[in-house]
Amino acid sequence: MASGGFSDHFSSVSAGYARHRPHYPRELFVWLATLAPGHRKAWDCGTGNGQAAVSLAEFFDTVVATDASAAQIGNAMAHERVHYRVAAAECPQIEANAVDLITVAQALHWFDRPRFYDVSRQVLTNDGVLAAWCYGLLQTVPDVAAIIDTLYHGTLARYWPAERRYIDTAYQSIGFPYERIPAPHFEMYAEWRRDDLSGYLRTWSAVQRCTQDTGRNPVDAIDAALDEAWGAPDRLHPVVWPIHVVAGRVPLRD
Repeated sequence: MASGGFSDHFSSVSAGYARHRPHYPRELFVWLATLAPGHRKAWDCGTGNGQAAVSLAEFFDTVVATDASAAQIGNAMAHERVHYRVAAAECPQIEANAVDLITVAQALHWFDRPRFYDVSRQVLTNDGVLAAWCYGLLQTVPDVAAIIDTLYHGTLARYWPAERRYIDTAYQSIGFPYERIPAPHFEMYAEWRRDDLSGYLRTWSAVQRCTQDTGRNPVDAIDAALDEAWGAPDRLHPVVWPIHVVAGRVPLRD
C-alpha cells in the first residue's frame, strides 16, 4: 500500500482483508462525485481489495486502481470499469491532467507523501480533488469493546507501525498540501456475528507482527473472553467505525 520498497503489512492476509474489512457507505462516494469537476476518470490509490474503486465506478466512466501489493490486487473485486494495476503511489504511470478525483482509503499514512502529493498535482485535472480517509478503532457493545481496547492499546501497543499515529489522531496530524474541504460525517456500519469479529481482528497489521514475534496469535488469547462477552456465536451486534476525511481541490492552473 505504499511505495517501491514499501512496508507491506497486508499481503500475507490479503484474502482475509478482502473478506473481513468493512464497507464504506455509498453516501461518501455520492459526496465525492459532487466535488469532482468531471466524471471521466478517477484514481483509487492504495486500493487494497478494490472496495473504494468499485464504489467509485458507479459515478466515473473509468477508475484506475493501483496498489503496490500484487497479492492485494490479486484478491481485488472485479468490475468492468475498474482497471487494476500493481504500482506504487508515487509512480502510478498515469498521464498528466487525466483524473478528476484521487481517492486514498485507509492508506495515505503509508505513502511517501511529498512525492505522492507531487504526483497528485501532475495527474489531476484543473480543479481536481484529492480525498483521503481513515477509520480507527471500531465501536460496538461495551463488554466487547473493552476487550478490544485492551488488545489494541495494551497487548499490541508496541507492534503498531509508527504510521498508525495518524489514524489515532483522525488524520488531523497528517500533512496535507491543499486547503481542506469540510466533510460531512460518515461512518461504516455493520451487524456482525462472532466469527466476523475474529476474522477482522486477524487482519490487523499489529496482530501479524505480534504473531511473528511471539509465535502466538494474540487474538487466540482473547477468544474465550470475546465468546463470553458476545453471547451466542450467531448473535448479531452492531459495529461502527467513524470515517475521518481530508479532502482538497488542486488550484486552477493557467
